Amino acid sequence: MNKKTIKDVDVKGKKCLVRVDLNVPMKNGVITDENRINGALPTIKYLMEHGAKVILCSHLGRPYNIFNDTIKKIKPEDESKSREELVAMTLKKCSLRPVAARLNELLGGKVTFAADVIGPEAQKAVANMKDGDVVLLENLRFHSEETKNDEGFCRALAKFCDIYVNDAFGTAHRAHASTAGIAQYGLCEAAVAGFLIEKELEVMGGALEHPVRPFVAILGGAKVSDKIGVINNLLDKVDTLIIGGAMAYTFFKAKGYGVGTSLCEIDKVELAAELIEKAADKKVEMLLPVDTVVAKAFPDPIDSAIEVESVPSDSIPDDMMGLDIGEKTREIYAKAVKDAKTVIWNGPMGVFENPVLAKGTMAVAEALANTDATTIIGGGDSAAAVKQLGYADKMTHISTGGGASLEFLEGLELPGVACLDNK
Repeated sequence: MNKKTIKDVDVKGKKCLVRVDLNVPMKNGVITDENRINGALPTIKYLMEHGAKVILCSHLGRPYNIFNDTIKKIKPEDESKSREELVAMTLKKCSLRPVAARLNELLGGKVTFAADVIGPEAQKAVANMKDGDVVLLENLRFHSEETKNDEGFCRALAKFCDIYVNDAFGTAHRAHASTAGIAQYGLCEAAVAGFLIEKELEVMGGALEHPVRPFVAILGGAKVSDKIGVINNLLDKVDTLIIGGAMAYTFFKAKGYGVGTSLCEIDKVELAAELIEKAADKKVEMLLPVDTVVAKAFPDPIDSAIEVESVPSDSIPDDMMGLDIGEKTREIYAKAVKDAKTVIWNGPMGVFENPVLAKGTMAVAEALANTDATTIIGGGDSAAAVKQLGYADKMTHISTGGGASLEFLEGLELPGVACLDNK
């Protein structure tokens, strides 16, 4: 990695504005999953131990979307509430206050919460800091200027910043004020990576640039259109490319198979044919499902009981929908993984939220858990599946960013990384 990290700068006595990802799931104000908090701790603790004044900033949810939803689905008991009261309800739902309380418990009572982002409370809290103290600012997205990368908002945030630290890989593909703007506008002495971003770049970047071979990539999910750039980039790097999920049906169509009522991007069939041809030209083994689990319709609700059968992939009935990879395919994919030395996986093999349709995703996760290869899970649904199935501790690395991981695998420059100082 050629970007500077917090170890490359002297942070003692410096105000370090740290963009972390504290976008944790909450129910009725209670945190239900602390993974992102725990992921941020090594960087925070290092800065504290080295005498920095640590100012944390993060988003939580999408306040504007939640407010609009509240207006659309207003409950009878809320009909008499004013717009101001409804705004206050939204602010409470998206407040980082519960996160600050939990961080305070984990960091020995050293955390102060500022109930605004750039206002008087934040200014006072930062002014009163001693070396080793931590202040968590309120939700960045309470300001629309955050996502607009507004220069004025950047300059206001930068008053809390001698050194800018980005440790939120999950938002590194966004050119927002807190992820890129402060550094882009040159508003700090230095802009460096925290330990989470450092690990993401080293592990995923290392796999892409210097993989131990055989190098296998597994791509799933719904749409070929979401993964075009990733497939194109990986075809220049991997030995084997495994395709699963609903995107497989577009490839089936390109091979002249009937796909029944399966999800299929008709406008991407020609592209899928070109990708099959490119794989052949590059001598990359492209594995498509040889059998498919089908049902009469998509499960509704998604986790409801469903009757399924397995059919050859080139014989999907006209009135059936493909929803998972079949047993023979699971065995083929597991063997490809077993023989690999480096594996990257992004996207489930089927509708893994349904127990009946999770078998393909489970088989891939189990195969990765049982291999001695370097195994990298590219965030998003595949990361959720691995954790849900209990295999998280068996993986070499689980990315903290879904969209950011995809763009990184595609070879795109991430604004939140590009803005950091080079070594």
